[in-house]
Amino acid sequence: MPDFYAVIGNPIHHSKSPIIHKLFAQETQQDMQYEAILASLDGFEAAVKAFQQRGGKGMNVTLPFKLEAYALSTRLTDRANAAQAVNTLKFNGNNDILGDNTDGTALVHDIEVNQHVAIAGKSILLMGAGGAARGAILPLLKLKPRILAIANRTKEKAQVLQRQFSAHGNVLSGHYQDFSGESFDIIINATSASLHDELPSLPGGIFSKESLAYDMMYGEELTPFLRFAQQQGASKLVDGIGMLVEQAAESFFLWRGIRPETKKVIEILKNNGH
Repeated sequence: MPDFYAVIGNPIHHSKSPIIHKLFAQETQQDMQYEAILASLDGFEAAVKAFQQRGGKGMNVTLPFKLEAYALSTRLTDRANAAQAVNTLKFNGNNDILGDNTDGTALVHDIEVNQHVAIAGKSILLMGAGGAARGAILPLLKLKPRILAIANRTKEKAQVLQRQFSAHGNVLSGHYQDFSGESFDIIINATSASLHDELPSLPGGIFSKESLAYDMMYGEELTPFLRFAQQQGASKLVDGIGMLVEQAAESFFLWRGIRPETKKVIEILKNNGH
């Protein structure tokens, strides 16, 4: 009998996680099955429990359930504890649920290793203050950027994160318009706006020609954020496929104790038009 895993979210139809984990399982010769589960917005816990009862071993958690997954976990890794958001669950029987956050580790690996952009000494603008942003902050700060500015539609949410993480580095916070006239080396979209084909209310002028514009979301075409960055003159446009594959590899390692190769899987997804 194969071991069962799943990704859970709402929406979920766009998820590439089943393809990625199938490729990882083939590569590492693991006997496992992986599916996508659409949970109703008020039905996350019930869906997780039902999957556990079917013998599920672990889950990836995507929008909008990362904070609920954090609350549901009975134990947390250090990085999930720091993020206060969970994107990976591991079920160990006896209602023991280990919560992990592989987002930030995956993001910095994709930026530094796959995109060859160093984070140390750079100015970074992080857009958003939800679960995806939370997971990214500490791994980014560990690499010693010059500043990490957190911009959010609701300024107070960004300020909460600034207070939470300011001991780890130079963290600023504000509304998008508060950063008008500032330009950044790396601009990361951690909002869900691209899922709805929308663009957060970014001021012009934050991109320079050398800027890396990074959207955690991905689609068949450039996301609205990456289109805007391109119009503003940013030369390096990256979507979230690399991050998705890297965080999946981290999850796979947590579940199976084997770290799969990511490069070939990233290429397959990019060539197949994600």
